[in-house]
Amino acid sequence: MIKIPISDIISKIKAKTNLSEQEINLKIEKKLDQLSGLISREGAAHIIANELGIKLFEQTPGKLQIKNILAGMRNVETLGKVQRLFELREFQTENRSGKVASLVIADETGSIRIVMWGDQTDKINQIKENDIIKIISGYVRENQGRKEVHLNDRSKLMINPPGEKIDTVKEYTSQRKSIENLQESDENIELLATIVQIFDLRFFPICPECRKRAKEENNQFICLDHNQIIPSYSYVLNLILDDGTETIRCVFFKNQVERLLKKTQEEILKFKDNPSKVDTIKNELLGKIIKIIGRVTKNSMFDRLEFISQLVFPNPDPQEEIQKLEAEKAENVS
Repeated sequence: MIKIPISDIISKIKAKTNLSEQEINLKIEKKLDQLSGLISREGAAHIIANELGIKLFEQTPGKLQIKNILAGMRNVETLGKVQRLFELREFQTENRSGKVASLVIADETGSIRIVMWGDQTDKINQIKENDIIKIISGYVRENQGRKEVHLNDRSKLMINPPGEKIDTVKEYTSQRKSIENLQESDENIELLATIVQIFDLRFFPICPECRKRAKEENNQFICLDHNQIIPSYSYVLNLILDDGTETIRCVFFKNQVERLLKKTQEEILKFKDNPSKVDTIKNELLGKIIKIIGRVTKNSMFDRLEFISQLVFPNPDPQEEIQKLEAEKAENVS
């Protein structure tokens, strides 16, 4: 079912009538009272729009601006400029395993996350920030109150398609939070904190074809999709960050390890057989202030929140951070 945010419903009613926002809200409250709270506020707003003869949704073929994309839509076509690229992740549950990657695009009207599944994830390494991306046959889901366009095997993603152009975009921003205020399932969160502890760099075998984690059995490496393989290796780094309010364990996967350590894949793989050589780099990182953007997850085994880094800035601009702090203080005062 296509879901329209109540703010959009009110805006449409306001645009097509002479009613003020206050008058529309009064009508919604009256309808809620009439129906004894048996419907949601969104449901009451739908009824008001219908009584006024206002069509809230007309899906038309062709390219949609991001502001017009609604949860529940299918076969969506849209265009945007890449603002953020996030780490490709592997997952495994009791029922299935696979890969997922995501990025954020923006146009003149807003920004939205694009989520890629299965073979679509192979394209993430071909995409750069500021590339123009065209999506065909995506489907829209709501996640933590935010809309996302998902791509499956029937979807199409085009990189810098000929004839497509976007001049200015609505800037995509992450939300800065202190560690003490983090909550489970927070996404697109920005932390500025100091590295106070670094754990060993860990390597694990992956299939060179599908990049899924491989299992070692009887001195052989097995991929669920490609059987016996000669593995490649990926890596993960854990560290503790402290921002003065609290500490949190942060997890960095392959691409973000490379950004944090400022090393190439070839250079990092050399540490696999010589782990002591990474000690110097670890010592240099201790006490360093970094900025990271990512998501919060709950580690059920240890009953604690952890932070998954999706983008790391090893050398944040001091002047930019001072301006942010001043803006936050001014906002709190007002």
